[in-house]
Formats: sequence, structure tokens, C-alpha cells
Amino acid sequence: MRFTQVLCGTASAVVLAGLTPLAAQAQDTEIQTVDSIVVTAQKREQNLQDVPVVVTAVGAKLLQDTGVKDIKDLTILTPGLTVTSTTSEASTTARIRGVGTVGDNPGLESSVGVVIDGVYRPRNGVSFGDLGQMERIEVLKGPQGTLFGKSTSAGVINIVTKEPEFGFGAEAEATIGNFNAHGLAASVTGPLFGSETLAGRLYVAARERDGYNDVRTGKGPSTRDQDADQGFYTVRGQLLFVPDDKSTFRLIGDYTRRDENCCGAVQIRTGPTANILAIVNGGPALANPADPYARVAYSNRGAPASVEDKGVSLEGKIETGFGDITSITAIRNWRTDNGQDSDFTTADLAYRVKDGTNYAEFTTFSQELRLAGQTENFDWLVGAFLADERLDNRANFLYGNDYEQYLGRLLSLSASPATGGIPNFVALLLNRAPNTSFVGGQGLRDQYKQRATTIAGFTNNTWHVTDAFDITAGLRYSIDDKTLDTYQTTSDGGVACATALSPAGQARIATLVGAANASTVIGNLCLPWANPLFNGRGTTQKRSDKEWSGTIKASYRFSPEVFTYASYARGYKGGGFNLDRTQSANGLPSGGPGVTPINDTSFPAEFVDSYEIGMKNTLFNKTVLFNVTGFYQEFSDFQLNTFLGTSFAVRSVPEVTSKGVDVDFLWFTPVRGLSIQSGLSYADTKYGDQKIPNDPGNALALLPGSRMSLAPKWSGSASVTYETPVGESLKARFNIGAKYSSDYNTGSDLFPPKVQKAFTVVNGRIALGPQDDKWTAELWAQNLLDEEYTQVGFNGFLQGSSGLSATNATYNPALDTITYDAFLGAPRTYGLTLRAKF
Repeated sequence: MRFTQVLCGTASAVVLAGLTPLAAQAQDTEIQTVDSIVVTAQKREQNLQDVPVVVTAVGAKLLQDTGVKDIKDLTILTPGLTVTSTTSEASTTARIRGVGTVGDNPGLESSVGVVIDGVYRPRNGVSFGDLGQMERIEVLKGPQGTLFGKSTSAGVINIVTKEPEFGFGAEAEATIGNFNAHGLAASVTGPLFGSETLAGRLYVAARERDGYNDVRTGKGPSTRDQDADQGFYTVRGQLLFVPDDKSTFRLIGDYTRRDENCCGAVQIRTGPTANILAIVNGGPALANPADPYARVAYSNRGAPASVEDKGVSLEGKIETGFGDITSITAIRNWRTDNGQDSDFTTADLAYRVKDGTNYAEFTTFSQELRLAGQTENFDWLVGAFLADERLDNRANFLYGNDYEQYLGRLLSLSASPATGGIPNFVALLLNRAPNTSFVGGQGLRDQYKQRATTIAGFTNNTWHVTDAFDITAGLRYSIDDKTLDTYQTTSDGGVACATALSPAGQARIATLVGAANASTVIGNLCLPWANPLFNGRGTTQKRSDKEWSGTIKASYRFSPEVFTYASYARGYKGGGFNLDRTQSANGLPSGGPGVTPINDTSFPAEFVDSYEIGMKNTLFNKTVLFNVTGFYQEFSDFQLNTFLGTSFAVRSVPEVTSKGVDVDFLWFTPVRGLSIQSGLSYADTKYGDQKIPNDPGNALALLPGSRMSLAPKWSGSASVTYETPVGESLKARFNIGAKYSSDYNTGSDLFPPKVQKAFTVVNGRIALGPQDDKWTAELWAQNLLDEEYTQVGFNGFLQGSSGLSATNATYNPALDTITYDAFLGAPRTYGLTLRAKF
């Protein structure tokens, strides 16, 4: 998308930015108007009001005014967009109209695709971070697979950074803020070696901030007293080669390094297992009672995280006599290494250690080639896409030193509630010496190597039937092949579980706890990380998807002011494999949890059929823009990734529907320098009424017929910008933006304690500087009103039960004993930014 004279705010929201001196002078004598907003939603330049697609676009100036530096910040400008992070900032998930894919399991691709400078990123978390100098961001709602390719069944976030310029320019920025935030950024652009055909741009930035959360570390070994901090640097270089007026080539290289501590969780409700934790810990191990917005995390192991992101891309555009050729070639590598206190308490139950054996690394090669042209009545485009993605994922999950004692007391609690269970009960069950069954530092160490290749061909064509009536048809055929090699190790051989599974062990346990309870006790001794049947296990799985997707649209312009359209789109997201241990109900007496490893961890492709009808209005001499779109989307085999308290499970939900309305509004008011933009989204996004497959324990019993998690029915955004002269040489600029979300459940299992009430986040910025922008001083605040809200809620590790079971699918709050943890939204931040241009 490019902008001429005016820049787009959100969808139809426009703010002035990047004007030529002549255009800037014209502001003094003319009222601003919506002159030309050009987008590339159909991979060709078109006026926004001529495109039969819901597009939310944000220009560079509004991104700066509202403090947007990454896709999570973008939510304040985009109704219907939700972005959350969980165990680390690398586990970031975007949702559009309530639909997205939880990012904690690298085996699942995203439902919302992220594209940066034409290059697809394999997961949402890969695209999280400082995006540098941006030209604009486009958010396309609804399936976009015809042109944007794989994993865009819910939508696309398309990010375009600033290109090199042939006029010299340099910028510098310094920021300070609360939480000891400080950052520096600088850029330079211009011709290289005095050339008229070769230009460059270099951007560098470094930012640091103390943590949002205080940390209680208990007996350690971690001594880190803060969490959710920030520390990174990034470098981005570009070369632009324009040998003639018919071809351009753009080479981009970037490198980012993050070393942070993220993310600890807080308790939003503390259950009765807190008493057992206090006994094995020798004192309080978590917040009791829960006080989440005191922002105190309990963590004896810490959450160190490192992310390295680097890549190179080359884009070439050549005009020929038979059409315009576009080629985008990219090689990228992204790796995250993490540690985690997995129980989120100061008791030493379980953890992941950052020692080079707990990481996910993506290495991707992609190539896109397009040929586009037009005749008097046709705009046509054909293309091909190739991707080769290699994923290397290693995982460790280790017992803490208190694991055995805690598990034993938990299993014997009903026999001795007054004393918090029986000491050394695991040793008694297994007839072993105390603290030898689950030795601290032992556990699982698994490795997954996946190769995914994609080959696709696509076309998108518009027939101008009349001057007012167009028909657009697009089609894509994709071949996705995946191969997964898995090697799993239980480092202690699973000695406790092996003992429990032996005939003598089963008989002894049945004698001690009763035959009716034996299978449940054995199941808890044989949880996935303790299961000897995984030890030394290697498997290879393969799957292939060959699918068609496409779209057809009809549009009619009733007048220069009114454009209408109706569309149908078929979206597709390839299947894959769950990269976690899963086990079945076989191998134990009937009715108990299972211990037999599941060999086939694959899940099928996800599909969506989407219908839209919309009207785009440009009114009152182009000073008002008002767009309305109604939509209905029906997903089949929706890929649900959910944490069940012991492992991640992937379930194919038979049906998910999303229906509602998107509204976008812009008004360049008669008051000079004042513009108002807003947007509203209503999305009723629900699971179908069918029972979730493969849910023998009814852990997902609340899903059928219910609204999806992290799917507010209502969301709205608004931004007011006012710019006015101050004296003869200065100007002031004011911006306030807000995002409202109605209530929604933050947990994938929809347990009621995870509900987030309706909330509003407000950002504000005041800037002062000279008319020529040579320098600017900005006071800013994010989450100005210090709104308290939860990003994601989840069940504490081995800390209570919901009361749901194989024989009970009805949730009863009185039976729910779970300690619920949560990752919180950011608190109020504020500071001062100084900018200079040279």
C-alpha cells in the first residue's frame, strides 16, 4: 500500500504525514480531505474505497502518535484485533474477529498470517519485536489465502517498512520512561557513493526497561527479583537499486537480539493446594489470597529468555511489455531459548532450564514470483510460491526438588486432610527410599525435527464488466508436505512409573489406596514427563495436504461516493503435528488415565468459508469516510491448541462460526488540524454444538455452543489528533487513542474464573516542535488510566481439579479447586521522547 498526500489511519482513518513542503503549506488554506488512500490488498495498487476487502491500514504518523512499535501495540488502533503473549514474548498470538491459534506449541501454524516487506513469517511470535521505521501496517480481515498464501485463514497483518531515499536524511531518537525505561534509535538514508541509482537506509535501536512484576524467589536458586523486563537491540539495513525507470531491486538485511526475563505469572485465584505447597516449601509459596494486580510473581527458578532473529530478502520489480514481474526471495533464521518456573510458585515442583536444550529454531527459505498486467477490461495476476521451513525444537521438563513430596501429599490428601497429606507417600506406594523416585533435575528431554515444504500456484483477476460493475475471481492450489522426526528421552528411565506399572507395583498400590482408586494414582505417577514408555522412543511421521482455496467478489459503484460489494472466500490452513507428549487411555485398568504413547500426533487441515457484504462511503466533499461490512465465517476442523494442566493437546473442533459487523469512520472536521477516526467491530464467534472429539476426561466440556476464548463480542477504537501552530515558529500536536473490549474468557477451556471483564486502554501523546520538524519533544503515556486486565488465564500446574471428569461434563463452581494463574497486560507506562531530523 502507498499513500499519496494523506496517510491512512485505521481502515478508513487518515492522518496527514510525510507531506511535501508544498502540500504542508496547503494545509494552512485548505480543509483536509480524503484524497487518495492506496492499498495492495489484492497485490496491486488500488484506492482503498475501490477494494472489495475489509482493510485496516495505519500510516507512519499515526503509528508514531499512538506509540506502536510492534504488532501487540497495534491492537489499540484496530477493532477486532487481539494480540496476547504467554510464557514468553516469543509465544505471541494474533486473533482477528476472535479467531487465532495459541502460540505456545510450535507445531501449529498461525491462523493470522504476518508478512513483513513481502516475506511471510512462520509464526506470530517470530514477528514480535521492534519493527523499526514503518511506512504503514495493513490488517486484512477474513481469509486471504488466495494471494497471501499459507496460514491466513483468519486474516493477515501486512507490515511495510520505509524504503531508502535518494535525498539524504537522518533521524535520532532518545526515550526515557518509568520502570527505568531508556532507549536510543537512529537512522540514516540517502544515495551511496553519489549514485543516482543506488540508495541505502540503516536503522539501529536499543531499548531496555526494568520488569513490570516483582518476584519472590523463596529458596531459589534464582535470585532475580523482577520479571517482564525488556532488553534488546536491532539493526536493519537496506539497499535500493533503480537502474532505470522500469525496474527496482530492494535488498534488506536485519538482525535482532533480545535477552529478557519473561514471563512469570501471578495468581488470580488461589486454591486449597496452596496449603500443601506451603508445607513442602517451608512457608508460603504463592499469593494467598490472590492479589494479581499487586504484580508479584512467585518463582524460584526464573524465566530467562533469549531470542535471535535474522534474515535477508531481495525484492525485484521489472516492467515488461507483457506485464510487471515481482520476485521476493528470502532466507530467515529465528531462535528462542527459554527457561521457566513451570509451577509459578516458590515451591520447587517443576521447571524448564535454559541450557541449550529448551529452544525452538526456525530456518526458512521462501520464494514468491508474480506476473501482473491489465487490458482495457481486465486486471490479471498469476504467481507461484515456494517455502521450505525447517523447525528444530528441543524441550526439557524437569522435576524440582519438592516434586516427589508434593505429589505424595496431593495423592494422600483425602486420607489425611488435617496434615496436608502423608509425608513420603510416594515412597510408601512404590516401596522405595524417600526422594529417590522423582529426583530433582530428572525428567523429559525431547527433540523434534520438522521439515515443511509448500508449493503453490495462484491467480487473481478482475473483469471490469462496466465502468461501475466489477467481478473479481481468485484461485490457489497448494501442496503442503510435512515430515516430523521425534526422539524422546525420560532421563531417569521413568523409574517411579515403571515400578508402579509392574504387576507387583499395581497390586501394592491397589492394596494401599483401594482398587477403585489405583488407576488414578498410577496415572498421576505416570504423567507424560515421568513415563518410561517414552524413554528412547523415536518416531517418524509424514503428512501431505493438497487443497484448493479461492475467492469470488462482485462490486458495484452506485456513485463516486458509494461503493458496494459482496464476496465469498474459501480459506485453508495446513495440518500438522502436535510437538508434545501425548498418551492414551490404554495400558491401565479401565476408567483411569492412560500411559500408552500416541504414535499419531497429527491433526488435519483447517478450512473456512467466509461471506461478506459491504458498503464504502466517501462523503461530504471527501471529509468523511464511513465503511460498513457484514460478515459470516464458518470454520471446519478448527485447530485448537489447549493446555490441559499436564501437556498441550491439539483438537480439531468440528465447527466454529463467526458473524458480525465491521465499521470504520473518519472525519476531517471543519476545525483546522483536527481529525477523528474510529472503528467498531461486533463479532459473535462461537464453537459449534458438537462435543469436542478426543476429550474423554471432559476437560473441554464447556466449549460446545460457547463463545471462543479471547473473542470479545464488541471492540471499538478511536483516535483524535489535533495539530495547531504555537507562535510563529512552533507547532503542537495532540493525540489520544483508546481501545474498548467487552468481556471475554481468557482460557482455552473456558473455565469461568478466567473471564476478563470489559475494559478500555487509553494512550496519549503531546508533541512540541518547530514547523519543519527539525526536533520534537514528546510526552507520552501508554495505558494512561492504568487499566488492569488479564492477557491469558490458565490452570496452575498440578494445583487442583475443575471437578469435570469422564463421568461429569457439568461445571460446578463448588467442585473447582484449581489455583488459576495469569499473564497480565502491561501497566501504565509514561515517559519523554526527543526526536531530531537532519
